[in-house]
Order: sequence, then structure tokens, then C-alpha cells
Amino acid sequence: MKTDLITVSPDTPVLKAREILDTKKISHLPVTDGKARLLGIVTDRDLKEAWASPASTLSVYELTYVLQKLKVESIMTKDVLIATPDMTIERAARILHDHRIGALPVVKDDKVVGIITATDLMEVLLTSLGMSDDSGRLSMIVKDRIGILAEIGKAMQQSGINIRSVITFPLRGHRDLWQLIMRVNMKVYDKALEALQAKGFKVITHYVEDVTPYLPD
Repeated sequence: MKTDLITVSPDTPVLKAREILDTKKISHLPVTDGKARLLGIVTDRDLKEAWASPASTLSVYELTYVLQKLKVESIMTKDVLIATPDMTIERAARILHDHRIGALPVVKDDKVVGIITATDLMEVLLTSLGMSDDSGRLSMIVKDRIGILAEIGKAMQQSGINIRSVITFPLRGHRDLWQLIMRVNMKVYDKALEALQAKGFKVITHYVEDVTPYLPD
């Protein structure tokens, strides 16, 4: 989570909130009282809707006047979903996904102590995947059985290759088959590929639409 929080009070003018979002290049502003207690949250979407709602019936001058008088408390979401500092990344991601929201204020002892956004979670995902310019991706379709990770790890160990990351997920449409994606340093990429192929693995090194040729025997 980010702890260098930028918050606003309920009586903050909407125009000021818009300025903060633009200047700080953020999309969410927790709304708090004077004691860091969470009262609501205002988002970039909320502000766009506030801009659009009266725009069709008011002149530019009238619209400016209305927006100058409008306060954050009039447009903020009050029923806010939150996270806690000890919540797992997976749980936070599930809440964001299921409720189609972009951020979760993090609350401890009734006070806002941070915020976690979809962008933060994407950074965590990329880090956990070992994604970097100096790493390469090797993909295999494997049977869901005990020892498969050990076999791949042993093949890499015997070749003196360090695995940067491994992730597995079920192969859609194929029961008991999983796709395993491994990343290694580009300097040993070809060596890793040869080692896996020597052990009988059908390695996917590029995008393929039909994975049938790569299914295990």
C-alpha cells in the first residue's frame, strides 16, 4: 500500500479536488475528518460525472459558478469498501475485481493509514512474475500431478540455471492440465530451453493459438 496519503475534507470544493487529482496524477482521494477517520472517497469518475450532469443545461459561466459552490461531500461515495494492513494481496485483488473498483483505503484502528490501487496490484503481479527486460518466458502444458515442479526445478538445477519465477494456472477446456510459465535470465534462455526439451517437455516460446501440439502425451 501507499502510505504517503493525499486526502481531502468533506468541505473541499470539487474544483480543488479536480486540481489535486490532475497535479498529483492520481485517481482516488479518501475523504477524512480532522482525525484521519474515513468519511468517503471521491474518484476521477465522480468528478467527471459532476462535470457532466449539469453541463447540458447551463452556460459556461453558470457551470463554473455551480462547480465553485459544489463540495466533495456532495459527490463522494460514503459506503466505502476498505482493506486492513494485514489483508492479503490476493484478498484485496478479489475485492477490487468483484466490485469493479480501482482502490481500497487501508484502515487501522478507525484511521486511514494507506491506500492500495489496481495499479499497485499490477506492480505486485509483474514483480512476482519476474517480469523484466532481461528475462525470458518459457511455457509448458503439464499434467496436474505431484512432482512436476520438482522435475522442472531439477532440470534447471542440473543445468546451473536459476529460475526467476514460476506461475501455474488451469488450462481452460482441459481437465487436469495446467499451464506452467517460467521466467529465466535471457543469458541462459537458450540453455534452459534445451534442458527442458531434453527432459521431454514441449516448450512454448511464442504465442500460439492452438496449443494441441503442446499437450503432454
